[in-house]
Amino acid sequence: MAARTDEHTPLLKDVPPEPVDVERSSLEAERPLSSWTEDEQQGDHREWIRLQNHPEHNPRAWPRWSKLANVAVIAMMSIVSPLVSSMFTPGIAEIAEDLNTDITLVIATTTGFVVFLGIGPLILAPLSETFGRRNLYITCFTIFSLLQIPAALTPNIEFLIVVRTISGFFGSVGIANGGGTISDMFEPSERAGVFGWYLLGPLLGPTLGPLFGGIIVMRLGWRWIFWIMTIVCMVNTLAGYFFLRETYAPRICAQLKLKWEQDSREANDGTHYRYEGEDDRPLWRKMLHSLTRPPKIFSQPIVATMSVYQALIFGTTYSLYTNMQDIYQGSYGFNTEQVGLLYLGPGLGFLFAVWFIIPRIDTVYKKLAARNDDKAMPEFRLPIANIGAIFIPASLFWFAWSVEMHAHWFATIVPTFFYGIGQVTILNCTQNYYIDSFEKYAASAIAAGAVFRSLVGGVIPLFAPALFDKLGYGWGISTFAFVSLALAPAPLFFFWFGERIRESYKIEL
Repeated sequence: MAARTDEHTPLLKDVPPEPVDVERSSLEAERPLSSWTEDEQQGDHREWIRLQNHPEHNPRAWPRWSKLANVAVIAMMSIVSPLVSSMFTPGIAEIAEDLNTDITLVIATTTGFVVFLGIGPLILAPLSETFGRRNLYITCFTIFSLLQIPAALTPNIEFLIVVRTISGFFGSVGIANGGGTISDMFEPSERAGVFGWYLLGPLLGPTLGPLFGGIIVMRLGWRWIFWIMTIVCMVNTLAGYFFLRETYAPRICAQLKLKWEQDSREANDGTHYRYEGEDDRPLWRKMLHSLTRPPKIFSQPIVATMSVYQALIFGTTYSLYTNMQDIYQGSYGFNTEQVGLLYLGPGLGFLFAVWFIIPRIDTVYKKLAARNDDKAMPEFRLPIANIGAIFIPASLFWFAWSVEMHAHWFATIVPTFFYGIGQVTILNCTQNYYIDSFEKYAASAIAAGAVFRSLVGGVIPLFAPALFDKLGYGWGISTFAFVSLALAPAPLFFFWFGERIRESYKIEL
């Protein structure tokens, strides 16, 4: 077998290695070439594997349909797991009665699920940077699908809490690695629009869940929610098996190295290969190092502050969603199915934002980069977030006092449309900022923000009923509005001072 010097990059001793011509991404090395000693560069005669020279293996050079097929599968995973988190909220009273328990314990099944939906990415995101994205998606979502069966058969509330908590962990895989997968495939200038559609999952899931759940609970009973979700999750897993491709470059290079060296051994030509990002450390050390990344990233002040902002939004959302039944059945006389339809308010806001507003993130990003001598900065993702910074507190005050004053039901739903717009803009701008700041470790960066977001989003709803009982819906919901008002200047502040803060808090990953 002939040496691969024509088909691949020439031997290192003949031609010096060229620098990687893409921005910081999973195509880059764990250790840059500039840090290699002269002895190392002259003494290693293995051929380089560079994905830039092989478009068929390079995720950023794939045909657009192939990229979008990957996005569609992981977007469905990101919709389905949050969907399961909230799907039975219109039937909370029915579940409590059937399992002979109280409503607070039923809400705790959502708390356990959502908390582990946030903890999962802390482990699953770094693991994807060790074992590759596709393996994690298929394995975790298969387990998530199977766990819907014991949830449907649950004999008591304690069993349901345990099963849903565990399923939240495995269901987080789409949220944990979706941002990293998109970062692997798309250039920064085209990323926000695609990411906007993907990010509908974590937002639409909790919104569509009660809509479909209300219909199922009314017509089939609450246990059928989990039987139906078993089927949906299995179909999603099968789609992943057939359509998902590996996108993490070091993993792709490792697979190519294994295959090409096997071919070389069979041909007895002795050719060996290496790739940028190759890590020969023992597996346990690689895993341990990977698991330290999200906490390090969370320690960065901008990430920490914007994670608090996201946590407030998720905590508010789940607090409102788990109390919609009480609000509208008690004050407006709606049945379970009608309560479910009310979640169309924020859902339509999500779709409006993704269709008309989110694509402008890339537009603003390009214009600001052009004004900055074509030098792009992560802070250029933040201006659109100011729309959400205004809409979130304004819509919460509107919703709080229209419910408190027993206004017409339609007047109480209109602000949820604007709340939905605010959610999408804040979450999209923040996640894109994380990816641009930590592009190679985008999955770990998103995990760092997701864990706090989900912990708060899962725990706050447990205390929301007592808050609303004590203060009423007017001042109770306004409490969330006041906190969001205090955080509203964050996007503007970090736009102006973000670069200085990042330079002051550099993180070694």
